This record gives sequence, C-alpha cells and structure tokens, in this order.
Amino acid sequence: MTSVTFDTNATENPKIRVAVVYGGRSSEHSISCISAGAVMAHLDRERYEVVPVGITESGVWTVGEDDPEKLRAHGDQLPSVQLRDELALSLNPNREGEITNVSAGRTHAIVDVVFPVLHGPYGEDGTIQGLFELAGVNYVGPGVLSSSAGMDKEYTKKLAAAEGLPITPEKVLRADESLSALDREHLGLPVFVKPARGGSSIGITKVTDAADLDDAIATARRFDDKVIVEAMVHGAEVEVGVLEYPDGRIEASLPAQLNGTEDSDEGFYGFEAKYLDDVVTPSIPAEVGEETIAELQRLAIKTFHALDCKGLARVDFFVTDEGPVLNEINTMPGFTPISMYPQMFAASGVDYETLLDTLINSALRPRG
Repeated sequence: MTSVTFDTNATENPKIRVAVVYGGRSSEHSISCISAGAVMAHLDRERYEVVPVGITESGVWTVGEDDPEKLRAHGDQLPSVQLRDELALSLNPNREGEITNVSAGRTHAIVDVVFPVLHGPYGEDGTIQGLFELAGVNYVGPGVLSSSAGMDKEYTKKLAAAEGLPITPEKVLRADESLSALDREHLGLPVFVKPARGGSSIGITKVTDAADLDDAIATARRFDDKVIVEAMVHGAEVEVGVLEYPDGRIEASLPAQLNGTEDSDEGFYGFEAKYLDDVVTPSIPAEVGEETIAELQRLAIKTFHALDCKGLARVDFFVTDEGPVLNEINTMPGFTPISMYPQMFAASGVDYETLLDTLINSALRPRG
C-alpha cells in the first residue's frame, strides 16, 4: 500500500491541517466511517489539508482512507477501518498535534486540529476527549464532562432536570437489577429498553408485551451493563441542532420533525430506519407552530448549557400536548449524507461546508 506523506513543516503550510479521526471500538464503528467520509468530501481543500486517521474495531490507530467514496455504504455493506501503518498521537504538549507513523518510525503529520467523527463509547463518551486534553491538541466538539454526561442517558437527564428541563419518565437498571412490579406499573406499556451509554439505536427494543421485557433487557445488556427503561411518550419526534460560533455565539437550527418513524420494521426510529431505509422523512421546519419552534430552540440551547457543551450538539425532543419533553442529547451527531444535523443547518441557511468551517474555527479558539 502507498501511504500519503504530509509535509511536517507546519510553518510553511498555509492550509489548516485537520486530522479526521473515525471508526473506533464502539458498535457505531461503521456509522462513524460513513460520517467521516461525508466530512472529508465536504471540507474545502483550498483551505484544509485532510489527514485521515482510522481506528480499527480493536482500537488500533492507523493510516486512514483518503478516498471518501470508499467510506460510503453500498446497500447493506457497511464500511470499516482496515489496518495499515500504525499511528500514534503524541501526548507531549510540546509536540502538539504530532502524529507518528509507528510502523515506519517517522512523523506522519503535525495537525492543527482534530475532528473526532466518532460515535459511541471510546469516542463520544469523554475518553478520547481526555486524550486530546492530555496531548494539548485542539479538537472539534464538547469536552470531557459534557461528552461523558451526554453519552450516559441517566446523567443527561439528571443534569437537565437540575436546570428545570422537562424529561421523559424512566427507570435505571444497574448490573443484575430487574424491573420491579411497581416500576412496571408506573412506566406502563409500551416502553423502550436501551443501553444507557449507546447510540444509533443499537441494542434498543420497543416492548409492547410485558412478557418480552426480560429479553429486551438482556439485549440491551449486550452493549452496556446499565440499562434505561423509558415510558413511551406520545408526541412528534423533533430534533434541534445547536452550533457554537468562533465568537462564542450559540445558535439553534430550525427543528426537524421525523415522519414515519413507526412505519419502519423496528416500529420506531431504529438503526435501519436511520441509516439503511428510506421510510423516515423529515419536515424542516417541524410542523409544530412558530411558538413551539421558538420554545424548542430555547430548550435546546438550555440543554447545551446544562451539560456545559462546546462546538455542537443535537438535542432530541418529543412534542406532546403539554409541550416539549427532552429525549436525549448527542454530542457528536451523525454527519452522514442523510443525517439530520447537517440537514437542519442547511435549512437554516448554513450549508455543509460553512458548518464544517464554523466547527473547525470554533475548535481553534482557546478553550476556557
């Protein structure tokens, strides 16, 4: 394999050098690859030099794929990171942004900023953000605390509730705990059984018969030993993007209303509906009225602040007869061609390229 060589003399490179990191050890590995391919395809090569860095499913950093077309899904064939030369990020802050080609024994690139297009554990949960903090390198997206709390549905809601945000009824089941008769009566049916620290709807089951609860909990525990059981909330599913600008402004996008979520084979907005099927279509802006749109935007920004986020987030709500109720927050939302986050900002007047520019330039601003 021929490896791309980067000029490591940063002072002579007028472009901003961006390491796009993708793949990873989570169950969302393939979705991360697709998102990264879309990001790389939309970065302006006149302004940016892209350094693709893949992380294999076993956790090895490697020279990434520089052809975005090879990171697309082809039917039900999803992409994955293939091991090439091994890479390592320097943890010495005096060598900020230096990536070493371990296999070749030389510097691979010196980057200005890292764009971690990673979803799920070991990428979106604060772990890799801690690595970047130790390395002293600039990176796109929220920091350690907000990433960790945003990944954990229990703590998302605890922090949100402390700020007075409306949240969905739920029961947290720690390892070996089961749902009591009182909890079953309180939550009713249907319920959604979820891994507490998962994403892309992987491991989630919609339960309409109490006899299926134990199997659903066992399915969720394949991905996380802590499980969330949520009461079904009746209302439109609406998502809102939040974006931080380099000058510190924080703005919310027009909300997207998801139509047809219950028409999928899974019966809800599951993995296949999100990434493989064409069943779900968005209405942007959501068809909920101007006052509710304004309220959703206000609550999305309030949630962003409640978790002390930076850069970006996607905040998901149910719009009920009593008003919006927070479902969850995603601190590194999907960037696939059909993902809601870029679609919502495009409808709000911020195209994909400008969105990426904003995120990168916000990341280059000193963190406080």
